[in-house]
Amino acid sequence: MKGSLVSVCIAFFLPLLAMGQPTGLKGMVIESEDAFLVPLQQRDSVLIGDQLRYGFHLKDVPQGTILFPADYSQGFMRGDSVEIVRPWTADTVKVHGSRKGPKSYDIDMSMVITSFEEGHYTLAPLAVLRQTSPERLDTLVFKSLELDVFTIPVDTTTYVIHDIKGQINYPLTLAEILPYILAFWGVAVAAILIWALISSRRRKEEGKTVYKDPPYIVALRKLERYRGEKYWAHDKQKTMYSGITDALREYIDSRYGIDAPEMTTAELFAGLRETDMPADLYAEMKALFETADLVKFAKAYASDEENAAAVPSAVRFVTSTYQAPSTPVESPVEPKEGGTE
Repeated sequence: MKGSLVSVCIAFFLPLLAMGQPTGLKGMVIESEDAFLVPLQQRDSVLIGDQLRYGFHLKDVPQGTILFPADYSQGFMRGDSVEIVRPWTADTVKVHGSRKGPKSYDIDMSMVITSFEEGHYTLAPLAVLRQTSPERLDTLVFKSLELDVFTIPVDTTTYVIHDIKGQINYPLTLAEILPYILAFWGVAVAAILIWALISSRRRKEEGKTVYKDPPYIVALRKLERYRGEKYWAHDKQKTMYSGITDALREYIDSRYGIDAPEMTTAELFAGLRETDMPADLYAEMKALFETADLVKFAKAYASDEENAAAVPSAVRFVTSTYQAPSTPVESPVEPKEGGTE
């Protein structure tokens, strides 16, 4: 039990030979039992650097007793052959008495000492001032003990100086390398799965085909947007005629193999003259494209009759010249931008 219930005060006195009693207090010097010396290391002998508890045991110390152990802060032994590692500490070993009655205590007081020199030492005697009342102060003296300090014996006949040993390399165990093996295989399996997924998607995209509407269907769908009178207004005619002629140019490109989107009107109809297009249909389309050029580039305005005939003329041209394919037209899906190649 640390911290005795008995009031223990550490006073700064000289060692035993110089310790005196304060003036005016009665007391006597009492020779007590031997001190104790207990090694902290469980060995047969004390080696250099070993630590030992050196102290004394007090029995039946009445409650209220004040103890002043000798002060060794200035040195423990002559030449400092034995050094103090830890100063005085007091431990309550046992408590006597009832809860309500007077109590007494068994107390151990000790310090921790060591020596770094081989030899036989007679330790300094221990003493403590014990004040049991305001008028009485006794000096308790404990006999000193002997201490033998040894070094580790060395056989000089067989002793060989060796070089400093390097770091010991222990063999790796399965438990140590197993996490790395599992991590490697985990990464490998994940990479294989990702590669298989990408390859499968690539094969599907390469072999996948979609139905593509015939050119005349595409053209008719675009021309249908411009039916009605909402595009006949002056500020919308350019949009209407541009949409009609663009749809027809794309259809002519697919139907006759003429690069109509990149040609002027004159170049386009020069190319159409070489086809099997009927003359009346040729003249009707040429008039439609010329009207469209005037609206788009000359800032002219078409009449209501021209506006009303524009979409029907274009539809008639498409339906009169189209060629229905014998089988559905299919085209491979082009890879999406940023997709796998």
